[in-house]
Amino acid sequence: MKISALIVDDEQPARDELAYLLKNFPDVDVVGQGKNGIEAVSLVGELHPKLVFLDVQMPGLDGFGVIKKLLDQGNRPPYFVFVTAYDHYAVRAFEVNAVDYLLKPIEKNRLEKALQRVRGMLEASETAFQKLDRLVHMIEERPAPASSKLVVKSGNRMVLVDSSDIIYATIQDGVISIVTKDLEGQSNFRTVEELQSNLDPNVFWRVHRSYLVNINRIKEVVPWFKSSYQLKMQDRRETEIPVSRAQTRKLRELLNL
Repeated sequence: MKISALIVDDEQPARDELAYLLKNFPDVDVVGQGKNGIEAVSLVGELHPKLVFLDVQMPGLDGFGVIKKLLDQGNRPPYFVFVTAYDHYAVRAFEVNAVDYLLKPIEKNRLEKALQRVRGMLEASETAFQKLDRLVHMIEERPAPASSKLVVKSGNRMVLVDSSDIIYATIQDGVISIVTKDLEGQSNFRTVEELQSNLDPNVFWRVHRSYLVNINRIKEVVPWFKSSYQLKMQDRRETEIPVSRAQTRKLRELLNL
């Protein structure tokens, strides 16, 4: 797998040094360089790199600001490896889900370790995406059942919702909430089991005791801690729903993970 990479640093010598080191890794293709945070945001949108080596301290928009802007755009961001001269940024780097961080001056062995982590995450992400895509196509080929209607209370309104529009449902403190792309509200069903019995069993999956998801509305399978997974859904918040330990086995069987 070829890894397209973008280097962003406000110092030209630092960019040149990293580009030189990356020539030792044939699977990494440096597709561009940027000298500040604004350029970084623009180049990510233009070049769509899989990986960005991102300096933390830059004038104007710093590395953390770059990630926030990209996330606010709503598109799937690339993987990030922070590059910094100060190790106290490490904790913040992992708080924003950076793959790794490198201290300047960069050592070749340390760069290799960071790239190993990137390769592993890319492989897991691509494999899961391909298998999820196959699953969705299999589902779409099945005869579509007649769509049922559910009543959802939103504010003072009682809205009729097509079951196929439901992205997920969750229960908290005995109240079932239903989420669609355009609506969030409460169901009049008292239990998740009762709600599930009124939905297509080939489409709605109880992935956790508190969550019922529409498998046609899963956007991404996200590898998580200790060989577990989360499902990123297609609602406006891109909610990440945990898969219970009991259902993780079913997910692996379903997607051949």
